[in-house]
Amino acid sequence: MWGSNRRQQKRNCAKRGKVLKPVKVGICGLGTVGGGTFNVLQRNAAEIARRAGRRIQIEQIGMRRPNPACDTKGMHVTADVFEVATNPEIDIVIELIGGYDVAYKLVMTAIENGKHVVTANKALIAVHGNEIFAAAQEKNVMVAFEASVAGGIPIIKALREGLSANKINWLAGIINGTGNFIMTEMREKGRDFQDVLAEAQALGYAEADPTFDVEGIDAAHKLTILASIAYGIPLQFDKAYTEGISRITAEDVKYAEELGYRIKHLGISRRTAQGIELRVHPTMVPQQALIANVNGVMNAVLVDGDAVGQTLYYGPGAGAEPTASAVVADVVDVVRTLTADRDNRVPHLAFQPGELSDAEVLPVDQIESGYYLRIMAVERPGVLAHITRILGDKGINIEAITQKQTEEAQVPVILLTQSVKEEKMNQAIREIEALPDIVGEVVRIRVEHLGQ
Repeated sequence: MWGSNRRQQKRNCAKRGKVLKPVKVGICGLGTVGGGTFNVLQRNAAEIARRAGRRIQIEQIGMRRPNPACDTKGMHVTADVFEVATNPEIDIVIELIGGYDVAYKLVMTAIENGKHVVTANKALIAVHGNEIFAAAQEKNVMVAFEASVAGGIPIIKALREGLSANKINWLAGIINGTGNFIMTEMREKGRDFQDVLAEAQALGYAEADPTFDVEGIDAAHKLTILASIAYGIPLQFDKAYTEGISRITAEDVKYAEELGYRIKHLGISRRTAQGIELRVHPTMVPQQALIANVNGVMNAVLVDGDAVGQTLYYGPGAGAEPTASAVVADVVDVVRTLTADRDNRVPHLAFQPGELSDAEVLPVDQIESGYYLRIMAVERPGVLAHITRILGDKGINIEAITQKQTEEAQVPVILLTQSVKEEKMNQAIREIEALPDIVGEVVRIRVEHLGQ
């Protein structure tokens, strides 16, 4: 027995002494995230090698223009990213060019050529992920996408691995830093939406065309990915409901505070007996909730599992090196499992490919939520009674009601309701707006208590 142990020790020592050849990566796109990834791989090369078990070498870079923050002297650089995807020397293609069409073609070309893929492209995964993962499964390669959702926050690894014992009940996230910056400034300084948006653009937080950020499309991409991993359903971005923050006023922010709430632009997904909720919209949450106190450009995701309860993941959701942190972590994960069979790797969407559920994604009128309503009414006796009667007829219980005093002929009526199906609330709002003493449209903000 003693002799057998000695022989095993010698074999282990021999294994440890064996120097494996470096894994060669190609970086496509040397913009903000690509530049950050390049610099982290170079600066932390020794530390990364110790973790991965072998060196990771940048073999080639595909880029349209140089990045002054990166020293690429002596590197193999090309303007043709497809040259990287077909380079026989490269093991892992890191896709950081963004967008849909070219990125999709690049990733599929890399897979076809037997390359593993690491990407930070949430739009690509949310829209084309199902076919990308199917192609990867067929070719026995990995597609890793940690950086696609919340920058440097390892939320995908947490959902896929750390919480794998749990049945996920719901998740809610601040997953767009631009929107969170705007809502924070509006609350803290009483500023108007357009004013803060202009500052966000000047600071580089928002693009010249801010639609993806402020209308919830960027967050919906990310929520689609999180929900698929949480519940084991195919990616279904086309079924996600999106609503932006452009109609939120400083008055709404103030009234929410008075009621004990804060307005956040949240992505929310919940498992129900009827199906899966998948929605992004302004949301009032209690002031004491952890997620209500996430401010500025920071991201946070709150996950409720049946075994663990609630866990919160917080950190920078964008930026060169925070995002690079997630990209490089994916590269390390791929390197660690290069020789593993596809059936022994963590599945792309956490569940084995043949075990994905066909649970329905619910249309928004089937979700249930509490509601904040702001109604502009002519100051006349009986108006409030008409409003409450309509809500009562629809079975909608009022939690709080306030009629604001003003010198104007029209006064804002603020209502807070208990949870009700959105379909009923839509009917009630239509009837309220049809009243002769109601001016303009009813402002509606959904209210979530998130387990409080």
